[in-house]
Amino acid sequence: MRPIVIGAGRGSRLGPETDEIPKALVPVMGRPMLEWILEALGAAGFTRKDVVYICGYKAEVVRARYPEFTFVENRDWEKNNILASLLCAREHLGGGFVSSYADIVYRGSAVKKAVASPHDKVLVCDTDWRRRYVARTQHPETDAEKMRAEGDRVVELSRRIESEKASGEFIGVTKFTPAGAGELVAAFDQARAKWAGKTWREGRTFERAYLIDLFQEMLEGGSAFHRVDTHGGYMEIDTRQDLASAETWWRESQPE
Repeated sequence: MRPIVIGAGRGSRLGPETDEIPKALVPVMGRPMLEWILEALGAAGFTRKDVVYICGYKAEVVRARYPEFTFVENRDWEKNNILASLLCAREHLGGGFVSSYADIVYRGSAVKKAVASPHDKVLVCDTDWRRRYVARTQHPETDAEKMRAEGDRVVELSRRIESEKASGEFIGVTKFTPAGAGELVAAFDQARAKWAGKTWREGRTFERAYLIDLFQEMLEGGSAFHRVDTHGGYMEIDTRQDLASAETWWRESQPE
């Protein structure tokens, strides 16, 4: 099982912060977001040499700073989205994997829980997610990748879930066993064959799809997804407003 960091995008909403570096290298609380991610992955036993990094914008900058990574390049990063980006690394998925967005900060305990779960397809859920949206005017709750669950069984993933009905927010961290990874790749290929070049889910084309779009498609087909929880030990850094709020968010989060 290998950790896969999906970091192909620029992060244009961070403005000049990403003029010279990709979003993952923007400093948060004194160090690049990517360093926080590597620390969290390390808590679950992964080393930097284990990391598969999906690069795109300013790929040469990440390659120079982290030569120990295995790199996969998403050459069409400006035209596609995070689902297509993950599948650029399909040759590394078969043995099972932990995947992570590159624009987030989260506690290592979340990764440890996901890896320890006996289930094939595991998503990390933040149950204390709404506190970060109180004054988050540039990225409202309607943009959150919300989930509904019954116990630890995920039943729905969508931005359109009403906040009051959501069990929490999907933080962008997953675990797939080899069996789960095989199911994911097969579902992607099936969806691509049917929807490539067409509008697929929630008004997005297949090429612009998010991970949750494929996960929801799989759920509707009867596939089982499970969750593990973090209780506020996560934050997304999408805008300069988020950067300004990060230290307060982190200080007020619950240790786990």
